[in-house]
Order: sequence, then structure tokens, then C-alpha cells
Amino acid sequence: MDLDNLVFNIAAFVAGLFVLEFGADKFVDHTAIVARRLGVSQTLVALLTAGAEWEELAVVIAAVAQKKPSLALGNVIGSTVSNILGAFSLGLLFTGGPLSFDRSSRIYTALLLALTTAVAPILRFAKGPTANKITGALLVAAFVLYAVSVGVAIYKGALAPPEGSDSDSAGSDSEDGDDGVSDRSSDSENPRPAHPNGHAPSETSALLPPPKHPHSRSRPGPRPRSLIHHILQLALGFAALSLSGYILSHTAIAITTSLHLSGTVFGITILSFATTLPEKLVAVVSARRGYGGIVVANTAGSNVFLLTLCLGVVGLSPGEGMAGGVVPFELAVMWVSAALFCAIVYGNLGRWAGAVLLAAYVAFIVLEFTLFRR
Repeated sequence: MDLDNLVFNIAAFVAGLFVLEFGADKFVDHTAIVARRLGVSQTLVALLTAGAEWEELAVVIAAVAQKKPSLALGNVIGSTVSNILGAFSLGLLFTGGPLSFDRSSRIYTALLLALTTAVAPILRFAKGPTANKITGALLVAAFVLYAVSVGVAIYKGALAPPEGSDSDSAGSDSEDGDDGVSDRSSDSENPRPAHPNGHAPSETSALLPPPKHPHSRSRPGPRPRSLIHHILQLALGFAALSLSGYILSHTAIAITTSLHLSGTVFGITILSFATTLPEKLVAVVSARRGYGGIVVANTAGSNVFLLTLCLGVVGLSPGEGMAGGVVPFELAVMWVSAALFCAIVYGNLGRWAGAVLLAAYVAFIVLEFTLFRR
């Protein structure tokens, strides 16, 4: 065992956690602001940002290039389970209050359940290079269609803001405090007193306000930041999340290689846990700040990305492709987790559901290492 190499990778893993925290804070705050400015659902914006698992795709391509499709397949399956049982559960547990899920959240959780239902039997029964290539091409095409549909939904929302937003400044000036998400009451909800001394006018009060000192000036409030500023900050947060995922996944691979761990079990358990750490932190931060749409989009978008583009790349790869030794137990857990995710969002369930999901994730990891992958 190369002790120096092991210590270096552990240090890099810890550094990646700090990058992860920075990116999660930036991403969550500015995603909410950009969504409000554009007049679209937070879910839609987050689907194309947090829901884009580029670091997972990098890991899959690296594994395929090294002729280890079983590692890539294990990472995809394990990450879909981890995103729901490990990340979404933490969002439910650490929420600052009851989370509300919008219409877009329900639509995309149902879409994920339908996609998982279609993919599970393919992974079980698709054998041979021809079936793998056809399935891989169809999955990549499905991802392109999905990305275009989300983009069109955002474009339509930006062109037609929801009713009740009379102007951009009416709903956005209160978004641009130091933390990006502070709320202030409008003048209509908290009317100002008609008299400058703060009391209602009476018959004995002066008709005119007292004269102001010639050198006194009222302090201007903070100027609202532009939409471009928040988009750039969102992009910075997303880049930090992607970088952290890349660092964490590659250092995890190096650490487990040094410790002589193996194959599909490593992909389904340790590697998938490491590559979904950004999703876990984004879920916690979003839930603490009450952004239920981002919590759902973080999970649903990531899994759609994994089961279409990432799995499609595995199918198009030479060799065994998607016939990489996934057992029925793992496919069953993948589908049941998607069904529970859909039920929780539609039923608007709370912390107890998060505790159930997290307990199921712990049980899944234990069974993987003991009963099913001895």
C-alpha cells in the first residue's frame, strides 16, 4: 500500500468537501432568485443545473474508457438509489418547516417513476451488443428530448410571467439582500403613517411637516443586483458543485483502489455515495431554506440524467455494456425508491418519511456488503 498516495487522496477528498459547501450555498440562493426573476418554477431552473450530473458522466466515461462497464453501471444504479434514499431523505429530515411541492415537482417525479419502470426490465433482460447499442441510442435520444422540453418550459415561463407580477422590480427588489433570499413586506401590507412623526394626524397637528435640515440626506437603500449577476453566481455555484463531484469521485476511486476493494459493489455503494455528495448537501441547504422545488429537481433531474444519458453511454460502449451483472435486488430497490419518491411528493409527506428513506438506504448498503455481494 502506498501510504503517501493514500494520505494525499484523503486530504484531497476533505478539500473537495469545502468546495462542495461553497458551491451548494451559491447555487441554492441564486437559483431561487433567477427563478423568481424569470417568473418560472424553481424546479425547472434546477432541473437543468443541479439535475445535470456532469461529474457522474465524467466518471462513467472514465470507467468505460478503462474497459470497466460494470463499474460505470454500478455507479449509475447506486447513484439513482442514493439520490432518493440518501439525498432526498436528508432534505426531508433537515427541513426548516413544511416543504411545499409545486406542479412541476409532481410532473417530474411521475416522469422519473415512468422512466425507472421502463429501464428496470431493460437492465434485467437486455443481452448482447446489438440490444445494448439500440437501447443506448434510445436513452440518449430520450435525454435530448427531455432537455429540450425543460428548456422550452423555461423559455415560455420567461416570456409569460405568472399572474400577479406587475413588473420585474415589484417582485425582485426584495430578493437582493446580502444573503440573496431575504423577504420584505410590501408597502400595501405595511402602510406607512401619514404623518412624519409616526402618529396619525389630528385637529391640533401641524398641516406641514417640520423643515428638514439642509445638510441632512436620506440614506439610499441597496440597489437591486441585475439578473446577469445572479445568473453568473448560479453558474459559479454549479461549477463548484461539478468540480467537487469530480474531486470526490476520483479521490474515492483512488482510496478504494489503495484498499483493494472491488467491482460493482464499489460502484453501487462507495463510488455512488461519493459522487452524490453534492446532491445531499444541496438537498439539505434547499430544505433548510424552504425551497421544495429545488429539493425535488435535485433528485428527479439527477436520476433522469443518470437513467438516460449516463446509462445510454454505458449501452453504447463496447463489451458487455448494460449486461454488467446487476442483480434483481438492486433493480427492485431502484424502482421502489422511485415509487416512494413519487408518493412522498404527491402526498406532501414530512420528516417521518425522510427517516424511513434513510433507514432503507442504510439497510440497502448493509445488504449489498453482506448478503447479496459476498
